[in-house]
Amino acid sequence: MAWLRRLHAGLDEPRELIGGKAHGLVLLHRLGLPVPAAHVITTEACRAFLRDHRLPDGLREELRALPASVVSVRSGAAISMPGMMDTILNLRVTSPEALEAAVESIFSSWNTPRARTYRTLHDIPHDLGTAVVVQDMVFGDRDSRSGSGVAFSRNPTTGENTPSGEVLFGHQGDDVVSGRSLTRPLSDLSSREPEVWQDLLAALTRIEQHYRDACYVEFTYETGTLWLLQVRPGRFTGTAVLRLSADLADAGTITRTEALQRLSPHDFEHLHTPRIADAEVVARGLGVCPGVATGRIALTADDAVRMAADGPVVLVRPETSPEDIRGLAAATGIVTARGGPASHAAVVARSMGKPAVVGVADLVVGADAATFGARKLRAGTLVTLDGTGGEVALGSPRVVTGAADPRLRRLLDWAAEFPQA
Repeated sequence: MAWLRRLHAGLDEPRELIGGKAHGLVLLHRLGLPVPAAHVITTEACRAFLRDHRLPDGLREELRALPASVVSVRSGAAISMPGMMDTILNLRVTSPEALEAAVESIFSSWNTPRARTYRTLHDIPHDLGTAVVVQDMVFGDRDSRSGSGVAFSRNPTTGENTPSGEVLFGHQGDDVVSGRSLTRPLSDLSSREPEVWQDLLAALTRIEQHYRDACYVEFTYETGTLWLLQVRPGRFTGTAVLRLSADLADAGTITRTEALQRLSPHDFEHLHTPRIADAEVVARGLGVCPGVATGRIALTADDAVRMAADGPVVLVRPETSPEDIRGLAAATGIVTARGGPASHAAVVARSMGKPAVVGVADLVVGADAATFGARKLRAGTLVTLDGTGGEVALGSPRVVTGAADPRLRRLLDWAAEFPQA
């Protein structure tokens, strides 16, 4: 049995076999977009490894036949599990101990506690296994005309038809999505590298036309040349998906019935987005998941789990990582000092529907207190965050609801016309 596939436009394998990441790379090839050379190891190989505790017969020989290069080795399950499994960058394939060990590491990470917790929270079967993508590296830190970023074709918080995301100049992609580094708004790319910016906009348009939906891409540009590394539909929720669905129907991209079918009852709860009012604001950052959350400050994931037994908590961290998944699940809201709309905290918050504020620049998280500028708040202090406006306030301020966007109100009128939708 062949465990390895080369990714190209003609590959026709199901997502369940090659995983979501590889499936997206094949799509990019078919759309004629720039993708570094890559191969995928199937989910069948992972399941065999987890069953027999060794690489399946024949896989080592297939790996050794790959050309020597510098590669990234990434997980790619059929259902996205952001950051929950290992990633290995800059692997120099000069000996068989190197690539085989990397693949074994990623297969093993399928059953780490953080990955199992995430699957349990999202009702993802534990027996699916993950594919592994082995892809030639392109270097966002090559020179002054290199960088990495993430881009949504539309704003993931509001649904506005404007590209949104983050970029880091002179850095690799892991620095962007981890939330460890201070990123720049995606729009800064337009003045720094106008040709890369135009190529990125064209790619986002082409992908959105294919999906008939908003999209998300991870990209690197090396010495002024754009490369796409990952793609998927935007997966907007709440206010963003309501506006997106209405706009796509108005543009004739989808029908009104399709627009309604993309929504869940939970999405209609966000017709009137709650906001805080008359509040003693102690910090401002970037709101990345709408809603208002009130709770006592917890400074670690373990504290959040423990404290949540006695009432709502807000997890306050420098940034979050996959190791924080239990705390993220226990918290009613999330605040981080670093990161942007595609950081780990933001992505997980949106997947869980939890209000979140990231990129609070003057936040310092200590062992027993969080300092917001000149204001020091000890663990256990009651705070409220506004995941739309990006504000963090002391105590439990008044919550108000704004008027619904007229375009969103039309969705309810369409639903009355098409009750079967």
